[in-house]
Amino acid sequence: MRIYLPATWPMLARTVSTGSFEPLGGTAFALTPKLRESYVAGDDEELEYAAMSEAARASLRLLAVEFGLGETGTPARRVVVAADTDDVTLRPDLDDGAVRLTGPVPVAKIAAVHVDLPEAEHAVREAAAAVDKADLGDLDAEFLVGEAEDHELAWYAPSELAFLVELGS
Repeated sequence: MRIYLPATWPMLARTVSTGSFEPLGGTAFALTPKLRESYVAGDDEELEYAAMSEAARASLRLLAVEFGLGETGTPARRVVVAADTDDVTLRPDLDDGAVRLTGPVPVAKIAAVHVDLPEAEHAVREAAAAVDKADLGDLDAEFLVGEAEDHELAWYAPSELAFLVELGS
């Protein structure tokens, strides 16, 4: 199963140094039966994109925490790690596409890394500050989050992970 793991730049750096990705709280997103049911139409590719988008929104939440803790050196870019594993359980108590992993994901199971380009940083920083209010229905905050989500995530191969981390340092 293809899963999408929300991340931040420091999490990518730890992945490079340890050889495995440690998902916060074991949470990831995937094309689950519940996610499939929540869409009236769409092929698997479109629904996979929806799961990745949920992970990107979760990355904003992770960035909000890091920025709130004063981590000013963290690049303001959403990060989503795509991996292939069947070692997941469904999380019907969370979002439609939420799954839980039982442990870290080895780098060998990473299929791709998706990150914002530098030109998205201003919008992502604004969105990270507003994501909680957006989740509660604040229209101005939803607009700010939408501005960040208008930026497409760039795709990187797993072999480019160390280079990508160095580039963002």
